[in-house]
Formats: sequence, C-alpha cells, structure tokens
Amino acid sequence: MDLFSDRDGLLIAGVDEAGRGPLAGNVVAAAVILGDDWPAGIDDSKKLTENKREHLAEQIMVTARAWSIGRATPEEIDELNILEASMLAMKRAVESLSMVPQCVLVDGNRLPRWSYRAEAVIGGDAIEPAISAASILAKVTRDRELYALDAAYPEYGFARHKGYPTPEHLRALKQFGVTPLHRRSFGPVKRLLEVV
Repeated sequence: MDLFSDRDGLLIAGVDEAGRGPLAGNVVAAAVILGDDWPAGIDDSKKLTENKREHLAEQIMVTARAWSIGRATPEEIDELNILEASMLAMKRAVESLSMVPQCVLVDGNRLPRWSYRAEAVIGGDAIEPAISAASILAKVTRDRELYALDAAYPEYGFARHKGYPTPEHLRALKQFGVTPLHRRSFGPVKRLLEVV
C-alpha cells in the first residue's frame, strides 16, 4: 500500500504504541526510520512470539537509520486520558529521533498534533514495515519495563500479565492495594480507591 506516491528516497518514520489497555505502567511509543535492509520477519508485534519480538527488536536497533522511544507516565495518563497520553508518547518518540523524518506513518486512525507531514494508517502495523518495526520496539520496551516493575512489586504478577486487568491482577489489587505505577483514572483502580 503506497500512501505517499512520491515517497521514494524520503526519510519515513513509522510510529506505534504499546500499553493503552493496562491498569499500570507507562504507555510506550516507538518511532523507527528503517534502513534499506530491514530484518526479515518484521510484522505486527501482536502476531509474533515474545522470543521473536526480542530477537527482531535487537536487529531493528542495529540496522535502523534511526529509532527512539517516547513514554507517557501513569500520572500523565490520569491527567490527560489514555488517548492524549498515547499521542504525547508518539510525539516524544518522533521528536527524539536523531534525524528529522520527511513523513511519518502512524498506526491507527489519529495523529498527534505536530508539524510533520503524516498519515494515520489503520492496521499499519501489519502493512507498513516501519510501523511494524515501531510496534515491535514499543512492545519489547514496555514488556521490559513491566519485568522491572515485577521485580519491585513481585506480589502483583506484572511479569505475567503486563499490567492488564486479568483476574490475578485484580485480586492482587484488592489484596495489596494500588501502587504508584497504577493508573488511578482506570475503572478497576478508581473503584478501589473510592472504597478506601
């Protein structure tokens, strides 16, 4: 699918985020400008095993012309809402690239407010290699952050559920309470705080 008919030779950044649905942790976005030879097997991160994502992420970081990560914290998510926080993380990722892209392809149906020539691509993580690469980096980065969170709060099981509202996570929230890394505006967390 060729969204920019005159894009040959342009520096194209792909952008995607991970972590909109969880109750805890940052929302993480990645921006990637691929080189001429990108790793074989790049695809939507949700279609890949964790081992494959980890392997591809390392290859992307070595072979890409530029890549960067942007985040929005649980506090920013609570203050802005998850959609605006996701847009903020994407904006931070693109603005942190070591080179300025000439056009930006963003997974989804919305664009952050910025001055870049850009297009939102529904299902872009499956059809645009630069967005697929960004989806992999965003997912791998966020998963690593949740492993670190698991080490700090082992009773919550973050390494297993990555902050999503699984029965295990909801039980831990009721038993151990809300951590500083939980999103207080999200329903299950908000309801618990109202009870206390």
